[in-house]
Amino acid sequence: MTDFSIQIACDVHLPFAPLICAEMEASALVRGTGIAKRSPEYLKQKIHEGKAVIAISPDGEWAGFCYIETWQSEEYVANSGLIINPEFRRQGLATLIKQKIFELSRSKFPEAKIFGLTTGLAVMKINSDLGYEPVTYSELTSDELFWSSCKSCVNYDILTKKEFKNCLCTAMLYDPKEKEQPQVVSQKPEYRALPSGKRMSVRGRIIKLKQTGVLKDIRK
Repeated sequence: MTDFSIQIACDVHLPFAPLICAEMEASALVRGTGIAKRSPEYLKQKIHEGKAVIAISPDGEWAGFCYIETWQSEEYVANSGLIINPEFRRQGLATLIKQKIFELSRSKFPEAKIFGLTTGLAVMKINSDLGYEPVTYSELTSDELFWSSCKSCVNYDILTKKEFKNCLCTAMLYDPKEKEQPQVVSQKPEYRALPSGKRMSVRGRIIKLKQTGVLKDIRK
C-alpha cells in the first residue's frame, strides 16, 4: 500500500474542503443513493474544530476524508461523510480512516453512542469489526435536525412513508456502556485439604484419595 498519512485534519487542510464536497455529491449520484449534503463551509468548520480525519497521499493530495457530528447534547456521535478520492480507491484507505475517526470519537466523546446509517456492505463490515451492532432506527438519535439532513437523500420519501422507522440504510450502533462492561472470568476451584468439620467436594475427595494412594488410577 502507498504510504498515505492518516491524520486529524487541521487548518492546513481547509483548501481541500470544496474538492471533498464535490466528490461526495458525485459519488452519491453514481451510487444512486443519497447522503446528507454538506457545504464546503460546513466541512471547514469540522476541520477547524479538529473533528475530521483526512488521508493525504505522498504527493500531498487529499485521498480520503470523514468527520464527526454530535447529537442530543453529545449523547450520540456519528462518523459521517466517509469519502475516498477515486484515484486512491481499493487500497484499504476506508478501513484506516474509519479506525482513526472511531478512535478520535472515543477520545473526544468517551460516553457517547457512536452510530451510522449506510447502504454500503464494505462500510458495514468495517463498522462490525470496530464493534458496531445492527440496530433498529428507534435506537438512534431522536434529534429532528439529524433526520432532516436526510432530505437531500434520493430515498427520503421511503423514510417518511415508513415514519422514520426504516429505510434502505442499515443502522449500526456502538454503545460503550455495553462494550466496556467488566467480563466475569470463571476460575476453576482449588482443591485442598479442609479443616475438620468442613465438607469436601466429591471431586476433591477423589483427588485426595489418589494422592494418598488409597485410590489408584485405573485408566490404561
